[in-house]
Amino acid sequence: MDVTLADIHAAAKVIRGVADATPLVPSPFMSARTGADFLLKLENMQPIGAFKIRGAMNAVAALGPDVAGVTCVSTGNHGRGVAYAAAQRGMRAVICMSSLVPQAKVDGIKALGAEVRTIGISQDEAQVETDRLVAEEGMVEISPFDDPHVIAGQGTIGLEIMAARPDIETLLVPLSGGGLAAGIARAAKAIKPGVKVIGISMDRGAAMYESLQAGKPVEVPEFASLADSLGGGIGLQNKLSFAMCRELLDDVVLLSEEEIYHGMQTLYYEDRIVAEGACVVGLAAVLAGKITPIGPVATTITGRNLNMDMFTRIVTGQDVQLGDVTVPGRAYKAAS
Repeated sequence: MDVTLADIHAAAKVIRGVADATPLVPSPFMSARTGADFLLKLENMQPIGAFKIRGAMNAVAALGPDVAGVTCVSTGNHGRGVAYAAAQRGMRAVICMSSLVPQAKVDGIKALGAEVRTIGISQDEAQVETDRLVAEEGMVEISPFDDPHVIAGQGTIGLEIMAARPDIETLLVPLSGGGLAAGIARAAKAIKPGVKVIGISMDRGAAMYESLQAGKPVEVPEFASLADSLGGGIGLQNKLSFAMCRELLDDVVLLSEEEIYHGMQTLYYEDRIVAEGACVVGLAAVLAGKITPIGPVATTITGRNLNMDMFTRIVTGQDVQLGDVTVPGRAYKAAS
């Protein structure tokens, strides 16, 4: 099983006019910091506020007419994408989530007409209910990352970036289950084999990183994080995204919660963009000195579906509580 450039081009036709053509804009501040053009792919401008609509629309479009409904496990944005795509076809959607998912994301999914079921404190626990829905109620599961149609849909971001800027040398991609990273990397490297693709995640509960280190999919504990969209496992029976990330990613970098906090402040104060913690890991890794990118750089601002109370605390320099961990507040300083 694999995803090809042809699959990604086919997905682009499916999502055309609804989930494509988001802006690719320069960040003057980050360009000055890196000495090269630093570009932001604004997937937070999607109809559901996140890139996940691309893969979800492509996957739901591939289903036959006699499907009982769709289900998935999600940290929020994939569930929103599946709910949106299902609503377009008049299909039932049941989204299974852990209690770590922020309420703002739960509310957004319900607003699209889907049913939300909260089970346990991890995606693995929520997966049990999705498995039951498939086995007992005949629903079709749409994986947030380990599905060829989902990966191809996310890969259309790579097509659009490379079409707009063929000179891109480095792509900084938020890394969770690997669907986004695998899709973007497949598209970009098929078009320009020398482009560097770096996956970035938080330093607690980074399932794909730990799996790549182990050489096979492994389970990891899940923690509350400012980059909550990057949480969750990759599935011990992962069929596709693990192998693609192992083949295609040039490096994986991990960030502390403090570094993500500063990245959220920077994107807000310098580029006036409200975005989730998962969105800022590309620029945060550069600011932290963990990546020195080569040539023109692009990163994906993946979504805007965040807890605004927490975001307000961050941009005003207040402490943020994440479970039993306190991220200390810091007033924003561009040079820090």
